[in-house]
Amino acid sequence: MHRTTHHTAAPHRTGAPHRAIEPHILYFGTPVVLLSTVDAAGVVNLAPISSAWALDRTVVLGLGPDGRTSHNLAARPELVINVPGPQLWRQVERLGDTTGRPDAAHFVRDKFAHAGLTPQPAELVAPPRVAECPLQLEARVADLRSDATGEFLVVEAHVLRVHAAESITVAGTDYVEPAAWSPLVYNFRHYFGLGAELGHSSRSRTPRRPTT
Repeated sequence: MHRTTHHTAAPHRTGAPHRAIEPHILYFGTPVVLLSTVDAAGVVNLAPISSAWALDRTVVLGLGPDGRTSHNLAARPELVINVPGPQLWRQVERLGDTTGRPDAAHFVRDKFAHAGLTPQPAELVAPPRVAECPLQLEARVADLRSDATGEFLVVEAHVLRVHAAESITVAGTDYVEPAAWSPLVYNFRHYFGLGAELGHSSRSRTPRRPTT
């Protein structure tokens, strides 16, 4: 007589329990950038944003429609996307409640001086770079439009030139050294840097560092 063995399927594991939530914002770990722009009269504005991501040489930005940055880009579609490191979080925070609009509360005429940052001439566009930022992207607006809700502006900026501090590059190459570079990250309205490297993508072209 043959005995039949029944195999019970292992339960499907779905990880830790989840629950539905309604957070006020969805900044789930996004880089902070400082946008420098100029108006039609050449007056400089500097503003922090935390809605920025890159597609090859295009950087997509999310802006409030009533801010000075949006008005400047509509009048003069040039900008510098300055990418600060974690050590600049206090300077970024000083700019958070300021505005470049003279008719608004918290108006600051010289945002650079207010934040303790240094303007540095750009090479291809009118707005200045932020000298303290290790990465600086000179760019020109390719498209500026309202988002689907009508509450924000979506800017597609084409990068014309990239400036990188020598300290974060691989010597003799055009590559940024990931182990030397850490962006300032806005994580649910708290500031963070990156932790230790976990691994690299198979698409990475950065020269490998020797292992010990």
